[in-house]
Order: sequence, then structure tokens, then C-alpha cells
Amino acid sequence: MKPEEVRKLEAYFKRNLNKEIVVKARPRKDESAEVYLADEFLGVIFRDDEDGELSYNFSMAILDIDL
Repeated sequence: MKPEEVRKLEAYFKRNLNKEIVVKARPRKDESAEVYLADEFLGVIFRDDEDGELSYNFSMAILDIDL
């Protein structure tokens, strides 16, 4: 993802979920970024640019042992 996209997504997460969330670009992946809360990995945001409409999908796995 472009740096400007990462900044916009991070601002969105901070504004709507938690001010400590950090979004980081993935070094070898152009269509996704990683989401962290402090040092803990939360999930991945995927960029979806299909049919001229841009959207982002956030995927977060929750392990049974974390519940």
C-alpha cells in the first residue's frame, strides 16, 4: 500500500477504535498492511480495488486460547 493509504487507515482506526493502534506497510506485499495494538499483532488490512470501487477489508483471527 502507498504510505498515504497507510496513514489514512491508521487515522481511521485511531479515531474509531483505539488511539494506540499502528498500521504498518508490509515489505513484500503491495495490497495489504498489518495492524498492531502496541506490540501485539491484531490482523491484516487488504486493499480491494475491484470494478473501479476501492475498499479495505480487515481480517483478524481470534484464537480459542485468547478467549
